[in-house]
Amino acid sequence: MTTTNVSPLSIVLLMKGAKTMTTSLLRTSKEIADIYQRHKDMVYRICFAYMKNNADTEDAVQDTFCNLIKADKPFESPEHEKAWLIRTAANVCKNALRHWWRKRENLDEHENLRSLDNYEIDETFQVVMGLPNKYKTVVYLYYYEGCDSTEIAQILQKPQSTIRYYLLQARKALKQHLEPLY
Repeated sequence: MTTTNVSPLSIVLLMKGAKTMTTSLLRTSKEIADIYQRHKDMVYRICFAYMKNNADTEDAVQDTFCNLIKADKPFESPEHEKAWLIRTAANVCKNALRHWWRKRENLDEHENLRSLDNYEIDETFQVVMGLPNKYKTVVYLYYYEGCDSTEIAQILQKPQSTIRYYLLQARKALKQHLEPLY
């Protein structure tokens, strides 16, 4: 009887639907771990902005990094790496929100699921999270992640003028919601 050594990485990829585990991986385990350590908080915050509860956020973060493991093209720069993770995290969350189960079960009603363990949520952040997705994403990337409108345009694959318009509209909505508070 022969035994084969199966790595945890192989198991994850096979569970996620990867067809083969030959030599298609571009990154070593150490490189993936380094990328994870550099960007895990940012990816978590982006996913939480969409999912609004810890359980779904953790699933989305895991799916994002599984996509990183399966990705077969190298990053050109650290900015490209960060932009790829932001875009992938947003797409993973959008796909999860479109899933048939979300339409059947409304998890937003369960207030006890809403929390960010190590992150402080102030009134401004809550108002930002209440904006429509197109505005919320742009505001989050601009103010919380420090991206400029050119970077956001590249990440979201939209014209820079559209990003500036979204920021303008989001600021108007934020002013309207926050003016009574301050």
